[in-house]
Amino acid sequence: MSVAYTERLDTAGIKPSTGAVGSSYDNALAESVIGLYKTELVKPRRPWKGFDDPEIANAEWVDWYNNARLHSRLNYLSPTEYESAYYAQQPPRRPALV
Repeated sequence: MSVAYTERLDTAGIKPSTGAVGSSYDNALAESVIGLYKTELVKPRRPWKGFDDPEIANAEWVDWYNNARLHSRLNYLSPTEYESAYYAQQPPRRPALV
């Protein structure tokens, strides 16, 4: 984090929400997802027409990202497809005795 930013927070009596001072890697995953969110949803759909539009679009994007989006880390399968393939490879489980 920049020294000026850290000093300004200190002057205002605000504690930063990051980990170690000077470590820019603490938020890398969150920043990556925010970048995808802006690129895939926010920028292509603007300008928004009503107050409910961003909320509905956000719910749709999160559902798509978590269930249908192809992920390179999952061999270009969606999370739903990957999970189904995983459980299909597991041996059958015996039912619990009551």
